[in-house]
Amino acid sequence: MFRLFRRSSNKALIDRLHCEIMAGARQPEFFLRYGVADTVEGRFELLCLLATVALRRIEMLPPPGPEIAQELTDSVFTHFDVALREIGVGDLTVPKKIKKMAQGWLGRGVVYRQALVARDEPALSLAIARNVFGDANTAADPAATRLARYAFELDSAFSTLRLEDLGGVPLTFTDPATV
Repeated sequence: MFRLFRRSSNKALIDRLHCEIMAGARQPEFFLRYGVADTVEGRFELLCLLATVALRRIEMLPPPGPEIAQELTDSVFTHFDVALREIGVGDLTVPKKIKKMAQGWLGRGVVYRQALVARDEPALSLAIARNVFGDANTAADPAATRLARYAFELDSAFSTLRLEDLGGVPLTFTDPATV
């Protein structure tokens, strides 16, 4: 219980990383050219994908990498809570929505990670088609395939991430217009 009241020594770092991931997920190209819906759900789906890529690489770093990844995940959900309240979701409904979002986040994270580790573009395309674009029938969806390629390119870009980089080097998201 007292963990709720402790102040993280990584707060500034977590806030910066969170803002960088959010900025990466808000690049207009995703909504204008990739076809991701510019809705709360579309933004959530894109954030799940891009955060999974970043968190996977941060978790692979030596300690305190995994702890930073967990604090970053906690920060994302704290912001989800605030955002839901700001859009008018009632206090009694917020926990239910957060629980549903957490289940989606975890499920998507498992599938996305497995595909990234296996370098399985068809599996990632299928998961993206289903989750981001609501298409359960095909992995051949060009938008899903393009977004999967983007995720693999981003994963490769983050593969050189080092623990010492987290302190001052911003997470650089690949320009989606180039993929």
